[in-house]
Amino acid sequence: MSTFLKTLTILFFSLMALGLQAEPKPEAAPIAATQTQTASIVVFKTSLGEVQIELFADKAPVSVQNFLRYVDSGFYNGVIFHRVVPGFVVQGGGFDREYQRKNTSPPILNESDNGEKNLRGTLSLARTGDPNSATSQFFINLIDNQQLDGASGRPGYAVFGRVIDGMKVVDAMAEQPQGKHTGVFMNAPNEPIVIESAYRKASEPKTAQPKN
Repeated sequence: MSTFLKTLTILFFSLMALGLQAEPKPEAAPIAATQTQTASIVVFKTSLGEVQIELFADKAPVSVQNFLRYVDSGFYNGVIFHRVVPGFVVQGGGFDREYQRKNTSPPILNESDNGEKNLRGTLSLARTGDPNSATSQFFINLIDNQQLDGASGRPGYAVFGRVIDGMKVVDAMAEQPQGKHTGVFMNAPNEPIVIESAYRKASEPKTAQPKN
């Protein structure tokens, strides 16, 4: 056999040997935390029924921490849904049964760039024209409201959770008669829709705070 053929033969078997070697196993990727592991569930017991909310602690940590601070302190016990706009949103978290504004903690950073969308059933923080002005008030989207999402150079409304049980109760809020109130409360139902208690699902509800 010529030297050339010997060289080809050696090269061929060398390549075959390389091809048969087991590929090194990649390092195992860390297990991503599941939604169940990271989720906090908050229960609203309202005058129309119960609503359960899953919070997006991984996507909106500042907003969720802020919301839970109000929940855990009993702040939401006895507050009303003061703005109900059928085909748009139901909003609450700022006024008591007597339509008096409640004192809040300082406003927080806007997290509307977290990739979450204002879809039906999601919760977002209400705010003024200042993007970083949200405190205790929130709203639940009755429909997909993409116009409320953030865009390049335009902050939106930060989505921090979604209704996982009780959306029928939320829809019922939008069916309540209105027209009794004017001004700021022109979209308030004639009969107050009250959050009688708000608490984390794993804990017991706190006693309602005295009215302001």
